[in-house]
Amino acid sequence: MAEATVAPATSTRQPGQWLGTLARQREVSLVLIMLVLGTLVAIAAPQFLAPTNLTNVAALASIIAVAAVGQALVVITRSIDLSVEAVMGLVAYCVAITLEQRTLDSTQAIVFGIGLGLGLGMVNGFIVTVLKVPAIVATLGTLSIFRGIDYLIAGPHQVPLASLPPGFTDAAYGSILGIPIFVLIALTIVVIGSIALRSFRTGRQLYAVGSNPEAAAILGIPSRRVIFTAYAVCGMLAGVAGVMWVIQFGTINGTSATGIVLAVVAAVVVGGVNIFGGSGTLAGAAIGALFLGFVANALILVGLSQFWLQAIYGVVILGAISADAILRARIQRAAVVSRAR
Repeated sequence: MAEATVAPATSTRQPGQWLGTLARQREVSLVLIMLVLGTLVAIAAPQFLAPTNLTNVAALASIIAVAAVGQALVVITRSIDLSVEAVMGLVAYCVAITLEQRTLDSTQAIVFGIGLGLGLGMVNGFIVTVLKVPAIVATLGTLSIFRGIDYLIAGPHQVPLASLPPGFTDAAYGSILGIPIFVLIALTIVVIGSIALRSFRTGRQLYAVGSNPEAAAILGIPSRRVIFTAYAVCGMLAGVAGVMWVIQFGTINGTSATGIVLAVVAAVVVGGVNIFGGSGTLAGAAIGALFLGFVANALILVGLSQFWLQAIYGVVILGAISADAILRARIQRAAVVSRAR
């Protein structure tokens, strides 16, 4: 009797599956790139590895990371918030001026700043979901409005570091168990946000609305409420970032945080959050912020002009969006081929 033979197990993973796996490894890729970048910069500029320098990089990246987490929630719903920097700037000045005038104590000023950010985010959400103004137009408008309010309130006045309460800025340089406080704040927000996205219905609905708005509507998902919530949380986290800005820099005026939105959006897209909505992680957005912080610091240490940084942000955004578009098209084609078989 002839013996039955068993064919060796072979991998049947389809091209679409490989591409999907690749897309999910953006965070790992960024970490590896940062390690390589760090090694090269350390060789060219040994002061890069100085504890003080690394702490400063981490602190500044943490501020961007907090704002990027909020932006990521909005982008996941297939929207965008260009007013983030104006919210940060307005919150920063309002917090600073209340502290200078001793209108509020430190704790009250922090709560006020976060609440102000939440309110401004709700304004964005109302305009986009109720008035149905396209997100890019609505938030470009509120960017100008919020910044204009900031200029109107601040005028030529500048709140100096010396006017803030003693000890208010200590958190910028403090640490717990050797980890900078700002980093711990960013990590806490990322962890809480990630758990919420995975464990709560509203979190899962964010992805559903971003992936396929029409299907989400058929399933009875309240898309407008979900998008409004994303904008509200984005504003709140921009408020947190604005408070952190005051703590980090101390001296605040009507132009604070100008230009930061480009870094925030770049952090989100380079961190793997799909600009077309429906996919991405908050951890990826935070790692993207850290990556861009490393790049900015590397430019300074190797003596390159900071004007290159804006160009790099633009290239990063275009490159990430183009890569996502190409990857998405290939995954769709691979899925069609698989179904045809």
